[in-house]
Amino acid sequence: MRNTLTALLLLFTSTCFANDLLLDYWQYDKYLEQHPTQNALTQQMHQRIYQAPVPLKIPQDKPIEIDIVYPGTQLSDYWWRNIKALELRLNELGIDYRLRKYSSRPNMDYRRETESLQTALNNAPDYLIFTLDTSRHKKFAENLLTSSNRDTKLILINITTPIKHWKNHQPLMYVGFDHVLGTKLLANEYQKAFPEQADFGMMYFSPGYISEARGDTFIKYMKSQGDYSLKSAYFTNANRQSAYEATISMLKKQKNLDFIYACSTDLAFGVTQALSQLDRRDVMVNGWGGGAEIEAVADGIIDFTVVRMTDDTGIAMAEAIKLDLQNKPVPQVFSGDYEVLTKYDDNQKIEALKSKAFRYSDR
Repeated sequence: MRNTLTALLLLFTSTCFANDLLLDYWQYDKYLEQHPTQNALTQQMHQRIYQAPVPLKIPQDKPIEIDIVYPGTQLSDYWWRNIKALELRLNELGIDYRLRKYSSRPNMDYRRETESLQTALNNAPDYLIFTLDTSRHKKFAENLLTSSNRDTKLILINITTPIKHWKNHQPLMYVGFDHVLGTKLLANEYQKAFPEQADFGMMYFSPGYISEARGDTFIKYMKSQGDYSLKSAYFTNANRQSAYEATISMLKKQKNLDFIYACSTDLAFGVTQALSQLDRRDVMVNGWGGGAEIEAVADGIIDFTVVRMTDDTGIAMAEAIKLDLQNKPVPQVFSGDYEVLTKYDDNQKIEALKSKAFRYSDR
């Protein structure tokens, strides 16, 4: 365990926390407030994804080519469900396409991810779907967006906060679920459980955007709401095993934590595994998503989670491609919807959420 823990960074205590977060990003709601035209396009997309598909109205000379490079090797079902929803909606829209998929493990398969991205560039697809978490991801995206000899259009998934300094060199669309909104929903649940004060630990994703958007914003928001004290924080390798080992270490040093905030699905299950082994049922933990977490919440293993309406984003990407093919404006940003699920909710609510969230990917 010691060797693995060398990859985990004890970040800070509650006495040293940066006040300014995500400075180079537009917050989703702020962006829409200050860009009325984009706000209207985003609202239209919200309506479109719940309407019957309207087929493409122009002929295609050849199939469009779509490459997707994604961190799919993890417990979260977010990625494969998005791809399935994308494919099914493209089929319903009557779009002729070829889709190439490249999967890797988040924060670990650097070489494989680099090779996949280079292969995608060599393919010169019409659309490249990619995520944006690390500085390497950002540099790659910047090079693609500023290249004058490439026609590939970029869709950035799992990020809904436009990067300010890219200015006019923006991707076709930022699409996902607003991490800040999801974080606040989870924070509100912890405040219900601990109305005045609590001591907590932070289980970060790997260093990068997800940790900032889900982790740092949680800390800042909680500090603004009451006497909520961060006692311990770890970066992880973005997987279950590293979260398990970090939790064991965390609770050896901080025995009186009220809860541990987990920044992803895999981390939540690593934390619960450690809590079970230590017989620490007194420590609460959240999920971050609505796949495997739904059953874990129903079984009382996880206390609550935010359930993403996962298929929203796969459908939105298909609709964005159709709009682009028809030379119609595509919304710059799009965030799908969330619903909070707690261990006290009944089976009727669970089934309703699943029917809505997985309306395409469960076919």
